[in-house]
Amino acid sequence: MNDIRRTILWVIFGFSMVLLWDQWQVFNGHKATFFPSSSQTAKAPVVSAAASAAGSGAAAVPSPVSATPGTVPTGAPSITPAAAKERVVVNTDVLSLTFDSEGGTLVHSAFNKYKDMAHKEQGFVLLDESANRVYVAQSGLVAGSTGGAFPTHKTLMTLLPGERVLKDGQNELQVKFESADIGGVKLLKTYTIKRGAYDLAVRHEVINTGSAPVAPQLYLQLVRDGNKPPGESSFYSTFTGPAIYTEAKKYQKVEFKDIENNKVDVEKQATNGYVAMVQHYFASAWILADGIKRDLFLRKVDTNLYAVGMITPLDSIAPGATKTIDSKFFVGPQEEKVLEALAPGLELVKDYGWLTILAKPLYWLLDKLHSFIQNWGWSIVALVLLLKIAFYWLNAKAYASMAKMKAINPKITEMRERLKDKPQEMQQAMMKIYREEKVNPMGGCFPIMIQIPVFIALYWVLLSSVEMRGAPWILWIKDLSSPDPYYILPVVMALTTMLQTALNPAPPDPMQAKLMWFMPLIFSVMFFFFPAGLVLYWITNNILSITQQWVINTRMGVPPQFNLPKFK
Repeated sequence: MNDIRRTILWVIFGFSMVLLWDQWQVFNGHKATFFPSSSQTAKAPVVSAAASAAGSGAAAVPSPVSATPGTVPTGAPSITPAAAKERVVVNTDVLSLTFDSEGGTLVHSAFNKYKDMAHKEQGFVLLDESANRVYVAQSGLVAGSTGGAFPTHKTLMTLLPGERVLKDGQNELQVKFESADIGGVKLLKTYTIKRGAYDLAVRHEVINTGSAPVAPQLYLQLVRDGNKPPGESSFYSTFTGPAIYTEAKKYQKVEFKDIENNKVDVEKQATNGYVAMVQHYFASAWILADGIKRDLFLRKVDTNLYAVGMITPLDSIAPGATKTIDSKFFVGPQEEKVLEALAPGLELVKDYGWLTILAKPLYWLLDKLHSFIQNWGWSIVALVLLLKIAFYWLNAKAYASMAKMKAINPKITEMRERLKDKPQEMQQAMMKIYREEKVNPMGGCFPIMIQIPVFIALYWVLLSSVEMRGAPWILWIKDLSSPDPYYILPVVMALTTMLQTALNPAPPDPMQAKLMWFMPLIFSVMFFFFPAGLVLYWITNNILSITQQWVINTRMGVPPQFNLPKFK
């Protein structure tokens, strides 16, 4: 039974390695080796639309033909002469935004609070339209039931006068774009940006300047290349790609490769929710108010370029009348409390995976601890301490069982040596020893297994929380989201893991005893590249476990003994 317990632990470890390998494959753009995702084929909604609004894959003059929304021209010359285009930079206390007069598109965003990891003096850039990156927020009009060609994100618009810097004492500013009359329709687009906010109120006013009723549709979309964010670690993979949220199907994230292969299964129509682009720590999202009908779409628009968006039909607009649609656009860090306040389900862009039910209360507790301690590093230490206290009795049972196993280990080793050629008798003799000594060989396994989901959830909390980004701990640890620059924490983590292994009962089988030492060595290599916050969490857990194990062994009269490997 001792072998069975160790076999179970090895199976858990082996399965973890399989999951890590699968994530490594996915991170490097390959198909998952062991757990490929199963998805059904779905096409983006097809509506009557102007070709340029939907994007024809080339820069063509808009024409009233049926087209699929979501395609954005890239790489081809613009229909607007470069000299006629105008870009304006708008600065608030937390944001620096760049708008393009072609379509009134938001083409660049930088965050004053969160700095670029490579260039600490610069704000982190999320939206960008440059030679190396494409990530923009677009909106415009496409034809509805009455047909027509209307202003799109490829239409040159006039930038109206206004403030460009949020001044002291000023709480908001507005950026306005107005299109020319196209198809009897004029589009007025207004961005309202508030102090301290990462969400923009975006108002689209559709003015019928013609002599007949019109019924266009408003589209809101995010267009991004399929590259991983610069600087993302190869040793742990986080999700990058589009996501859709509705009340019916909740949060659905989609891999770029699934869009590429036309293998996505998302809700196509809804009256609530949002569309988003997500990456580690940051996200962007278009949000419409509940009750507004919208069609949702995901599609590839060009080589390595993808779009997620929604289209909402407007009621018939009489000549001379104006129809107004209000929406929100979020571009910022995944600060959970901020996201929760903006829209239902928006906090899910901070993705904890299948352990969300455990991760959310752990983050809440971590945030409460930080409000008292005012240091994220010490908050991590305090949280792990509280968890160890909560699981004290479970750990006590596990370590007590290990201590009993350790006490009878010499007897089992002698018996195995004596009956090594008689496996059946060996098994019977082992069971007899367990009965006589009243030892449950599984007693040290189950209490630990129960805790595994909690500590995995805590791992994802620390990995996903943008609050760790740039947060110092002590002395040389200036950023809990980056690896220890001097590798001190990984070395300490490796030593504590090996010490914990040495304190555990040595397997009777010499080969198993040797194999048990490979785990801390493998972990040591991995944790040299992990964020300092994660390594700190693991070190704290190890030290508390070693302390508890030492105390319990001493109380039970089993002196702590270091079972070092014998590599002869």
